[in-house]
Amino acid sequence: MLPALDDELVRHRIAKRIALDLEDQSVVNLGIGIPTLVSDYIPLGSNMVLQTENGVVGAGPIPEEPDLRYIGAGGRALSLIPGSSIVASDFSFGLIRGGHLDATVLGALEVDEEGNLANWWIPGKLVPGMGGAMDLVTGAKNVYVATAHLDKKGRPKLVRKCALPLTGVAVVTTIVTEFCVVRRKEGKMILCEIAPEVTVDELVANTGMTLSIPSEPIPMLGM
Repeated sequence: MLPALDDELVRHRIAKRIALDLEDQSVVNLGIGIPTLVSDYIPLGSNMVLQTENGVVGAGPIPEEPDLRYIGAGGRALSLIPGSSIVASDFSFGLIRGGHLDATVLGALEVDEEGNLANWWIPGKLVPGMGGAMDLVTGAKNVYVATAHLDKKGRPKLVRKCALPLTGVAVVTTIVTEFCVVRRKEGKMILCEIAPEVTVDELVANTGMTLSIPSEPIPMLGM
């Protein structure tokens, strides 16, 4: 059984770990939910450019005094770094669809061992749809999944095969949960890092997908 962690700890741990992975001078889109927190952990002086679906190129972290004229795609206030631009939605999606993003960070309902991603709600439900996620997973060079390891019913979100409608097929490159970092390489899901609260056996018992496990996964960075 995996330990129960505070929800805020889970969200911020995942965001911080992903921020450590993103390269300086890269162009990165942050999705709704946990991904929005990644901007809070980008190092000062970084030349990374954060892009939002709704039209900000050069977004910064939430300011001390939020100005709700400037928000991200999820409605969270953001700051504008020097040199940033506010662009029309069609221009924003031109950047996404044109392959100009080095990475996108998205949440997930399910992600499977083939790198398939399901991150939008079941059709017919009165909840948000897929938004721009299908464009993002197709246009970005790297797709990061930021997700809690288990859903609210205690079921693994890292599964053998997605049962929900897919956002993208074989698109996921890296998965970060509160307990591990998994990377897809040469058709395998490789357990690269593990959190100190869990053992490999506990993690495997609570993971639906087949993991390729090195002899000694390194401790999760940023802990």
